[in-house]
Amino acid sequence: MTLPSWLERLTGKEDLWIVEVFVVVLLTLLAAFAVKVILGHLVKRAENTKNLWDDALLCAASQPLKWFIWLVGLSWAAEIAGTVSESVIFSVVDTVRRVGVIVVLSWFIVRFIVRAEKNLMDPDFTAKPMDETTVLAIGKLLRISVIVTAGLVILQSFGYSVSGVLAFGGIGGLAVGFAAKDLLANFFGGLMIYLDRPFAVGDWIRSPDRDIEGTVEDIGWRLTRIRTFDKRPLYVPNATFTHISLENPSRMYNRRIKETIGIRYDDAGKMATIIPAVKEMLASHPEIDTEQTLIVNFNSFAPYSLDFFIYTFTKTTDWVKFHDIKQDVLLKVLEIIEAQGAECAFPTSTVHIPDDIHLQNPDRHSGNAPGESKKASVEKVSADQANRDKASTDKASAG
Repeated sequence: MTLPSWLERLTGKEDLWIVEVFVVVLLTLLAAFAVKVILGHLVKRAENTKNLWDDALLCAASQPLKWFIWLVGLSWAAEIAGTVSESVIFSVVDTVRRVGVIVVLSWFIVRFIVRAEKNLMDPDFTAKPMDETTVLAIGKLLRISVIVTAGLVILQSFGYSVSGVLAFGGIGGLAVGFAAKDLLANFFGGLMIYLDRPFAVGDWIRSPDRDIEGTVEDIGWRLTRIRTFDKRPLYVPNATFTHISLENPSRMYNRRIKETIGIRYDDAGKMATIIPAVKEMLASHPEIDTEQTLIVNFNSFAPYSLDFFIYTFTKTTDWVKFHDIKQDVLLKVLEIIEAQGAECAFPTSTVHIPDDIHLQNPDRHSGNAPGESKKASVEKVSADQANRDKASTDKASAG
């Protein structure tokens, strides 16, 4: 005896569909619960492995699979109920089920792509994580492709002609292109960033053409978000990067120390011993990259100093550590200069007075009181000089 015939004898033909709907819903509930338990167990086992794909697959399938079971079960129950009812609601069950399957399948694929993105950039899953910018770009393209394809298939399920939609897109694309040329320029600018990769998320960039400097936080299809050094977000349209020069200091191999140091002209004879000592100090410094250019040379006769310059590179590219190394180098240069008995120069002026001119203190030699005005002192000195000149003239006349 089959289940329908047994139920028919138990409940009667008229009420048989109610029992069938109840059984279908019950089976759907049990199946959803079983899937939840089984997937939960498989996810825990997958977390103990280093395979990134099983984690992505199981985590992505956990929610969509349960919804898929409920979709199939409820649509089946609706079909059973539709056999005894002429309501228009039950006439669209098949269409709703097809659309639901497409949505759930698309949801699963998008979740799988998102989870795979995270795993590909996670060092716990792979010894050599992929570049974050590349992974995000590929992930966005795949998600867009899945969503657009799902949308076209859903339109086809509702009876719309996909070829007509595509034809409209081809004809209207020109008008849309003119109306949204800035949007398209930013889109293709973002695409060029992903392809050329002049910078990546986390890089420090700056532009000599524009007032742009900071750390890249996100590269979108329209905007790139940069965090400036005063912690403010800067949103730059991607089209901007197609026509400006861009510098990426994050990809430098070394940092440069370039300093000019001057000693006094009085210490000119000690320059020949200072320069080799500074060069030897730099060559033996543990943080200086001796494989790069290292120059210490007497450079110029400056207005108030004899200048020599230091040109070398540190091993580190870290900005904070670089300044600690530079400070250590400059302090050691000062120690070398002082050890040679020399001094660093600073702006001074020297006045040379001819031998026949003598300076004197008006207050001490003129007999003026300390509080007497400078003008009175000058007048008194002038009168004394006039008396001496007159005496000399009288003596010459008497002779």
